[in-house]
Amino acid sequence: MLIQVSGDLLRSRAQVVAHGVAPHDHFETGLAHSLRELWPGMYKDFRHYCHTQNPEPGGAWFWGGAGGTRIVALFTQEGAPTHHHQGHPGHAKLEYVNHALRELRKIIEREKFTSLALPKLATGVGGLKWEQVHPLITRHLGDLSLPIYLYTEYHAGMVAVEPSPSAPTQ
Repeated sequence: MLIQVSGDLLRSRAQVVAHGVAPHDHFETGLAHSLRELWPGMYKDFRHYCHTQNPEPGGAWFWGGAGGTRIVALFTQEGAPTHHHQGHPGHAKLEYVNHALRELRKIIEREKFTSLALPKLATGVGGLKWEQVHPLITRHLGDLSLPIYLYTEYHAGMVAVEPSPSAPTQ
């Protein structure tokens, strides 16, 4: 069940937060930067994963931290163009978003999550248009029975109204 909300994704009460990044991303901008500041251990584990597994665009990485924090990094962007992964990541591609959402669904089903929060995936730093990405989210996640809160309008510090699955939606 996809539910569009306005607010600050970092204030979400969803069980898991997913966001788009590049393989070997340095989490220097956007939502990734905020996540790095809040959970430096997550970023350290992400860097270790990237160095040992060398992930490709289109995949996903799941992290579970102390206190029940759950984050899924979706590899929606090209990695940095240099051999040592220095510099800025490339733009997102719809094919990567498509594959990463497929991986996200597998993680949701395996982990039996009860709620998920997503930003306007791959539209900020990734550079894609929401009108292109939203249908992919609908196709891959729209039939799931858990509430999926799509944060379509960002308001810093604002807690969004995240209705339960039984509550009427707009």
